[in-house]
Amino acid sequence: MKELPSDPFVDEFDSSYGARVFHSRQQRGRQVHVMGFGVEMGAVARAHVLEQKRKREQLLTGREEWNCDRGASCEYRFELAAGSRGLGLVPLGEAKMVLKSKMKWVGLVGLVLSAISLFVHILLARFTDGGISEYQSTITIFSRRSIGEDFSKTSRLYKRLWGPVRRLESLHPDANPRRYYADPTSHTNRFIFVRIQGGFHEIRNAISDVVVVARFLNVTLVIPEILSATSSKGISSQFKSFAYLYNEDQFMAALAKDVVVVKTLPKHLKGERRKKKIPVFKVPFAASPYYYQHHVLPMLKKHQVVELVVSEGGCLQAILPPELEEYQRLRCRVAFHALQFRQEVQELATKILNRLRAPGLPFIAFDPGMTRDALAYYGCAELFQDVHTELIQHKRAWMLKRGIVKGNLRVNSANKRLNGSCPLMPEEVGILLRAYGYSWDTIIYVSGGEIFGGQRTLIPFRGMFENVVDRTSLSTPWEISRIYGREANLEDSFRKTPPSMEEEMKVEAWKTAGPRPRPLPPPPARPKSYNVEGWWGWVAESDNEPDSTVIELRTNAHKLLWEAIDYAVCVEADVFIPGFDRDGKGHPNFASLVMGHRLYQSAASKTYRPDRKKVANFLDEIREHLYHANHTWLTSVRKHLRKTLIDGLLEASRASKSKSFISHPVPECSCLRHESAEKTTAQASSPISTSQALAALGVVHRCPVWMDNESTLHSREKENEDDFDEDDSISSGLFFDQDSENQEGSGAGELNNKEESQLEDQEEEGGER
Repeated sequence: MKELPSDPFVDEFDSSYGARVFHSRQQRGRQVHVMGFGVEMGAVARAHVLEQKRKREQLLTGREEWNCDRGASCEYRFELAAGSRGLGLVPLGEAKMVLKSKMKWVGLVGLVLSAISLFVHILLARFTDGGISEYQSTITIFSRRSIGEDFSKTSRLYKRLWGPVRRLESLHPDANPRRYYADPTSHTNRFIFVRIQGGFHEIRNAISDVVVVARFLNVTLVIPEILSATSSKGISSQFKSFAYLYNEDQFMAALAKDVVVVKTLPKHLKGERRKKKIPVFKVPFAASPYYYQHHVLPMLKKHQVVELVVSEGGCLQAILPPELEEYQRLRCRVAFHALQFRQEVQELATKILNRLRAPGLPFIAFDPGMTRDALAYYGCAELFQDVHTELIQHKRAWMLKRGIVKGNLRVNSANKRLNGSCPLMPEEVGILLRAYGYSWDTIIYVSGGEIFGGQRTLIPFRGMFENVVDRTSLSTPWEISRIYGREANLEDSFRKTPPSMEEEMKVEAWKTAGPRPRPLPPPPARPKSYNVEGWWGWVAESDNEPDSTVIELRTNAHKLLWEAIDYAVCVEADVFIPGFDRDGKGHPNFASLVMGHRLYQSAASKTYRPDRKKVANFLDEIREHLYHANHTWLTSVRKHLRKTLIDGLLEASRASKSKSFISHPVPECSCLRHESAEKTTAQASSPISTSQALAALGVVHRCPVWMDNESTLHSREKENEDDFDEDDSISSGLFFDQDSENQEGSGAGELNNKEESQLEDQEEEGGER
């Protein structure tokens, strides 16, 4: 056994690894090379190793060899003997194998952990939909008033702001048949196939009408088609037309005793339709029963199937003869019972409602109704002093060219606004609500798939109310995208139109022209751009509207789902106020259908129908000091809003009902409780009593006895509440004079408490006329 040579001139030596190390020294002018085992180390490391060797008194066994050249250098070799482990040295080959095996194990463990992680992520994405949807960090957290400013539900202020309209509490929904009503023929060989075009409110109106038409003609109704080609609109292929928005099974089951409904045509009639061998009727708006009896029915008898194309939102007149009154109640059964949204949409609407009510406070639903079509139809372009004016005028010129609207292109928008023909701006609605007494922390849900002018039109409104929310702030993007289904990824391709032959010839002539100077080529045409808010960047190039791309068609389909969510929320809101109740064709719009549904489902719920003409006059009175109204003005505004709860309803019976029955389904689909007749006799001294209001609405039908028994206890509780008297000192005119610390102050706009209490007493007794 020989000890490894210890030379102070040896540069490097290490025995902890199995790699070669070269050592060198200078001796008698010859270079001596020493080879051993280990990685490269300095002299300090070598000295440490030798010290450890001496301490352990371990010797290395091996073979020592010197190879010297003549007059050149010598090479010193030292090799460990087999099985020697003196200083922890191992042979080089064995060390490499150990190192490689360890790396393999590390790599294998990493692969296993990666596979487990991927599997866990797949399970989370597949089975934890509910958990993710309950993620609350992106949901709006509502601002709250201080505890001292809270008021109880029994206070006079709460009743005035959120309580039911007592003169309408006796109205209850009743859409059941009241006369002999035969079941539909179970087997019929005549079919009506319907294609409906338009927006959410037009589709809902048309579906109610086509069901009545099928019952009237005693034929089988094929489930209406509301999206003619789902593939061309880029929406998910898992939904077929009607099922994209509504629940097909619920629709068929709810109408089982009214009309026979099938999902598709028989095979032989499908072939006839593909070959376009069946008659097609483009039904006019509000067609009479005579039209169907004398035009459609003869073709049905001849061809067994007809196709109806409904594009105006209603294919049957709203007011039917008295002998067809049962068909009006059928409309109510369709609109308010059979038309239920599909499960995913309804679930998301329910979640948004729960999040709105989570703070335990009531909320207001506000529908601006500011669409480009409506503004163009009524000539309200000058409400916007920017590019939006040109955009509205461009749309109006398009409507004039097609005969949709009559009149001149240039219209005095100021006069239109004073006549009540233009929508109320969000700022104006905010002023009305603040003047009525709603505080800065009132929760307000803004509905509507399109607000012309974008979110900037809501900036003044958000300045008055801190808790202004919509569906996007009360749901996550993942929840919204989930209701769309599995959709293919689309690229935003605004495809350039190919250049004309003349333009190509000009460019080619420019390229082949002689020496410069040459004429410049024609400038490229500026392509029109169209975004989801409905306005263009270039409006002066053509009178035609730009063609919609696939992405825009998909967005229009998504708007149906957005408005379905808004519709469900607005119907259940504690208070509803519209900014406008007409669409771009002069017909009742989304807000009108919401008010009709609320009137049918809960007539006593607060629904303001402000007279836009009077509101415009009110606002013009304080135009110079808009946010600092006086006592008299506040009193006038409050009286007006109270009157609209009844007077606005009577006006809607004359204006809206003639164009859309489901926007005002009273009295055909309502009944009167028996005890209400006895209760209203004591209110004859008021300017307009409950009996007078119900008589003006035409409600005379008495509810079934079981309804009276169910509501007796509730009525007694209400009578006890009517006798409750409390000083309404906090219901003073808290308007826009706010204290910087507590957001609400008793400024110059505060009403006298005594006068306010007298005003409330008049409302409790029956209101003002």
